[in-house]
Amino acid sequence: MSQLRHLVSRRDFLAGVAASGALIMLHPFSARAQANQAHLRIMETTDIHVNVLPYDYYADKANDTMGLSRTASLIEAVRKEATNAMLIDNGDLLQGNPMGDYIAYERGMKDGDLHPVMKGMNVLGYECSTLGNHEFNYGLSFMDKVLAGANFPFVCANLIRGTELAANPRDDKLYLKPYVILDKKIRDGSGAEQPIRIGIIGFVPPQIMVWDLKNLEGSVKTRDIVEAAKAWVPQMKEEGADIVIALSHSGIYVKQSDMMENASFFVAGVEGIDAVFTGHQHLVFPGKKDFQSLDAVDTAKGTLQGKPAVMAGFWGSYMGLIDLLLERDGSTWKIVSTTSEARPIFERVDKTNKPTVADDHRIVDALKQDHEATLAYVRRPVGKTSAPLYSYFALVADDPSVQIVSQAQTWYLKDILKNTEWKDMPLLSAAAPFKAGGRNGADYYTDVPVGDIAIKNVADLYLYPNTVRAVEITGAEVKEWLEMSAGIFNRIEPGKANQALINTDFPSYNFDVIDGVTYRIDLSQPPKYDSKGGLVNAGSTRIIDLMFDGKPIGPKRKFVVATNNYRAGGGGNFPEINASKIIYEAPDTNRDVIVRYIVSEGTINPSADANWSFAPLPGTSVVFETGAKAREFIAQVKSLTIEPAGEGEAGFSKYRITL
Repeated sequence: MSQLRHLVSRRDFLAGVAASGALIMLHPFSARAQANQAHLRIMETTDIHVNVLPYDYYADKANDTMGLSRTASLIEAVRKEATNAMLIDNGDLLQGNPMGDYIAYERGMKDGDLHPVMKGMNVLGYECSTLGNHEFNYGLSFMDKVLAGANFPFVCANLIRGTELAANPRDDKLYLKPYVILDKKIRDGSGAEQPIRIGIIGFVPPQIMVWDLKNLEGSVKTRDIVEAAKAWVPQMKEEGADIVIALSHSGIYVKQSDMMENASFFVAGVEGIDAVFTGHQHLVFPGKKDFQSLDAVDTAKGTLQGKPAVMAGFWGSYMGLIDLLLERDGSTWKIVSTTSEARPIFERVDKTNKPTVADDHRIVDALKQDHEATLAYVRRPVGKTSAPLYSYFALVADDPSVQIVSQAQTWYLKDILKNTEWKDMPLLSAAAPFKAGGRNGADYYTDVPVGDIAIKNVADLYLYPNTVRAVEITGAEVKEWLEMSAGIFNRIEPGKANQALINTDFPSYNFDVIDGVTYRIDLSQPPKYDSKGGLVNAGSTRIIDLMFDGKPIGPKRKFVVATNNYRAGGGGNFPEINASKIIYEAPDTNRDVIVRYIVSEGTINPSADANWSFAPLPGTSVVFETGAKAREFIAQVKSLTIEPAGEGEAGFSKYRITL
């Protein structure tokens, strides 16, 4: 787009509103803007994860909480109510639902093909995007072909081509442009057009070199986000950028360290950056729930270190919006005032999600063939299950949705290792529940009934295109692995009732259950590690009665553990678990292994074997939240006494465990 979208005049705009009967509230900045001032609205989408349509392919049904086609209606509404508006994206576009897998693994991307995500985004007229960590899940060649179809630039200042970092970040051979400077015209308070230069710079989490090592090793490297920002932003100002916008595919965390994953707070502190668009964490900022207790983070005003910022949820559930009141200062512009908000596409009414906007049918029509092809792909059966697969209780008891992953990983590696030096070494398997803990809403749980298992169900069990890895570790390291996992639980005081069990800052995908051993978790002890893998209580021991084959595990005994490339490469910062422990790198994804296992078995029995449990605490009870449908499966959890404990927020239900 060569010019920012604007209305001919405020008078014409108001006349149009009156004629249509619509009620559109002008932002106060529009009313206040004088002849030397202008109101600029910057809209964000982030973490779309291929959810261009409001359809849950895992559940095979429509879903009113997701879809860029719904967010598009918010975007168009803002354009109609704004004198000057622009649209940007913050990454994580290409992986995250079965449509992404269908394009990557079934249809493929030939030169000149247009990815469904780009079909939708090109309709909306984005100005710029950056890369998210999931852009790399299918490899660099695939990503390059997808980005080639965009009608807008992608920028990233900390992704370096090759294997060497320059002494000065400005000398890095970057994979993409670090930034763009857009020459625009904006209409001021008097209706006159004025020139403005808007700089946009982007950043990706450096951890992609761990999470996608198999796709990136030897081809690219990453630099610290804040280091890159401090190097490039001055050059943007030197080139005449009036304002600088940071597209930070990175969350909000206030304890600084090198190569931070969630560095947006410190990006806001870089001199010259005027506004920060964040993402990656799948949270909402500003708002009433997330980030409330962090210093220099204003969740009401929407500022980080005083700079305007926004995080627009995930899957198109929100549109981020930063409003800037700009004032002409000589030959440049300065920011006089800001506001920030995250606008949802749905609301919770009478325990039901109700859409607040309709689809933009330009996007729906553009993706019709891709949608139908994806439905055919996910409905393809691969076998049967004799027991239901669900994850409603995956954080409180051994779980069938995790059990089947471990069964498949063990089946796969047992055959591979049978003629190697590790053939007689005990083989364990580590797996975590991906759809649990409520990170993505009250409906975000695995729920596969008895009967046919289709590809959509396998994708539901294992969300990511990880590949299988095997690591060799000691009994002591097995225990520390489990100590890290046990950090998901709060410390529980014996003798008290209704204590909160789950630490909601701890992601469920880091709650590894290790199959092949038995153990109990003593909740009266404090967690040994925090959610980032930091040692916080060195003397604590939560993992007790750790046994293999009915006998206590010796600290020096050797084990092979089946896992994935993310964990084996150091993802999650589990103690002593890193690439140095890898003994086998499989070419197959964990999902493909699950499919092969189901096909080989014909009918699977994924019932959990209850190899872990909580240690008893007399007179003590805890509460946790999960999906409302969990009530149907309470009787199947044999190792615990679980009972309903009322309604939670946003569609969740509360349950009580007597310990």
